[in-house]
Amino acid sequence: MRALVQRVSEARVTVDGRVTGEIGRGLLVLVCAMQTDSEAQSLWLARKIVNLRIFRDMEGKMNKSLHDVGGATLVVSQFTLAAETKGNRPGFSTAAPPDLARKLYSHFSAQVRSHGISVANGEFGADMKVSLVNDGPVTIWLDTDEH
Repeated sequence: MRALVQRVSEARVTVDGRVTGEIGRGLLVLVCAMQTDSEAQSLWLARKIVNLRIFRDMEGKMNKSLHDVGGATLVVSQFTLAAETKGNRPGFSTAAPPDLARKLYSHFSAQVRSHGISVANGEFGADMKVSLVNDGPVTIWLDTDEH
């Protein structure tokens, strides 16, 4: 699985003008399941994100996790993270098929929630509008194939 993690002071997802997910301080996680992924990758990714120490401590150093700051997550499915860009038109053939991707997206959200973190979600497969205030800015790329 792949994830683009952004530390935010607020983030929101809307579908057709309706808010489907919204958080204050926490992490916006754009997540993509790949063809070869299973629940094992979802579990690893959730644990990694929940424990990332990317929030400031009293000295201003990135040393605190979501738990430490009482942060939430907004999880948004993002198959375009699988983009292959050898040419000018991206290809997405390595992304998981929709049924598997939906299953792993739901599993990932549940795993984050199982760590006691509040989770809001986008709407899988929908045309979503995501707005955020990136705090820092801090943006981190994670790929379970690289751990």
